[in-house]
Amino acid sequence: MLVLIINPGSTTTKVAVYDEAAQKDKRTIAHEEAVLRQFNRIIDQLAYRKGLVLDAILEMGYRLDDFSAICSRGGLLRHIPSGLYAVNDKVIYDIEHPLYGEHAANLGILLANELGKTAGIPAFFMDPPSTDEMTDVSRISGYKGMERESFFHALNQKGMARIAAQQLGRVYEELNLVVVHTGGGVSVAAHEKGRVIDVYNVKDEGSFSMDRGGSLPINALINLCFSGMTKAEIKDELGMFAGVYSYLGTRDFREVEERARSGDAEVRLIFDALVYQHCKDIGAMASVLRFQVDAIVLTGGLAYSEAFCDSIIERVSKIAPVMVLPGEVEMQSLAQGAMRVLHGEKALEY
Repeated sequence: MLVLIINPGSTTTKVAVYDEAAQKDKRTIAHEEAVLRQFNRIIDQLAYRKGLVLDAILEMGYRLDDFSAICSRGGLLRHIPSGLYAVNDKVIYDIEHPLYGEHAANLGILLANELGKTAGIPAFFMDPPSTDEMTDVSRISGYKGMERESFFHALNQKGMARIAAQQLGRVYEELNLVVVHTGGGVSVAAHEKGRVIDVYNVKDEGSFSMDRGGSLPINALINLCFSGMTKAEIKDELGMFAGVYSYLGTRDFREVEERARSGDAEVRLIFDALVYQHCKDIGAMASVLRFQVDAIVLTGGLAYSEAFCDSIIERVSKIAPVMVLPGEVEMQSLAQGAMRVLHGEKALEY
């Protein structure tokens, strides 16, 4: 059975064809910023991206009616448990009236819905960033009415956690893991026997990343909010121009590594601070698991850096063995989820 996988990002749309667990073909469609700026809202890009996806399918030598199902990355939805969901009218409504803002990932569900209806096949999405398995106690923030929420790289974290379990010769649902997704964004999560019971997400807290601020001193943040900047300007500043970029003027970690190796003391300090904050988050999530941790898993783009991973391992390896699984397995995870449902597992209802 063939499954079409769609994963839209801010500047690309990834399209792949899977036969069972095997990837048969893949295309990454790049979108020029000048083109995307023509659209007022992200969902206004639907027809534009749909046309390119259809072109990619034909280019790979397939037709829509060759597929048994379509599965996409999920978006910024209501908080829901992990799993594979059938696209329905409720999720389409929430995409069109977003509770947590617009994101390119929201387009995946709309694309899957339209293409699925055209082909007369089921459309699914899986493990969106709003996946929520947190415990009640972990939601308490310290100020009533301002509770902690679960937003993280759920799709890749869950996929890499399952790969780690396979390498350990165990089942994911038997293990306690601390999984670190680190790249443009950072999320550090405590996986307790198949459930993510707590998580740091760089948009709200935890380590800074290449261009996001993470946890910031609250009084300094209050001062920034009353500095004359608008709410939108502050969100942009802390979400796109903070982190490593605010210190060093670059979002390219390879440049950071090279400058640190060359003896630049300021760059070395920021490199070490990035490692330091990641390790603090790992230690916190290990405590959530009562330090009964089977493995710490490093994944995402920065996990390709040996120097970065070695520096983390030096600090946290006494907690548990550290496994380095760089990159992402989002497309593979989506395909595996869809195949499980096609082979009889029941899809969840949004």
